[in-house]
Amino acid sequence: MIPNIMSKKNWFITGCSTGLGRELAKYAALQGDNVIGTLRKEEQINEFNTLSEGLTFGVKMDVTNPTLVENAVKFAFEKWGRIDVLVNNAGYGSLGSVEEVTEEEMKHQFDVNVFGAVRVTQAILPIMRKQRSGHILNITSIAGLQGYPGVGIYNGSKFALEGIGEALEKEVSPLGIKVTNVEPGPFRTDWAGRSATYTPTKIDDYTRSAAQNMEAIQGVSGKQIGDPARAAKAMYDLTLLDNPPVHLPLGGPAYKRLRTKLVSFTQEVNEFEYLGLPTDYTEEELNKLES
Repeated sequence: MIPNIMSKKNWFITGCSTGLGRELAKYAALQGDNVIGTLRKEEQINEFNTLSEGLTFGVKMDVTNPTLVENAVKFAFEKWGRIDVLVNNAGYGSLGSVEEVTEEEMKHQFDVNVFGAVRVTQAILPIMRKQRSGHILNITSIAGLQGYPGVGIYNGSKFALEGIGEALEKEVSPLGIKVTNVEPGPFRTDWAGRSATYTPTKIDDYTRSAAQNMEAIQGVSGKQIGDPARAAKAMYDLTLLDNPPVHLPLGGPAYKRLRTKLVSFTQEVNEFEYLGLPTDYTEEELNKLES
């Protein structure tokens, strides 16, 4: 049940130039909340400030730059004295077969999608701990729950953020802080377009796996079924819940893919249990070891 009346919230949303971050910032401001949106380019700040005069405030920040992160969080805290919702939205997709993506690209993918999100979280957690309240939304992906050919490095970054988010929820829930991993499926944003990086497939062995899936992803760019405005509303409503979930898939394809994986994963676990289960010491062996 979503309460009808909520007090004004202060939001800190990373990656607000386009996409889900932008839509969420607009929607939160429409509800009368204060929003700080981080942007990487100076020229984007004034335009973001005009999204909703007096409610949306742009700040230049790159999640890979610790100094800029520290300054942005300081700006938010000095402006309002509290931060109620952190949305780790900044990120991008690195596509290519695992064998062909360069080490430099892999490091950058994790620096933005994983270390950047953790860096911002670590900067804001002291504020939320002092408040004994707050909600952290990690925008992961359905690709953080299931691997796909041609998306392995991106999968890895989002799987990592999923695990960090799950652990963090257990660490901070006793302090009154909530954590939700939000897993969007395909939404009509620039994720598969100009926001993504593509490592061309040069190894023929991957033309029917990695290359084929990358072509399919590019082919639906701009035609995705997911509506960013509806996603923004769902994420906003999530923050109104007294007991929000740790996971929230977004969109029909995300639910379909997750449910398919849960079925196949359960079948696989059951089928090969005979190999993995008997690897513990027996009770008799344990008694001997402890005697």
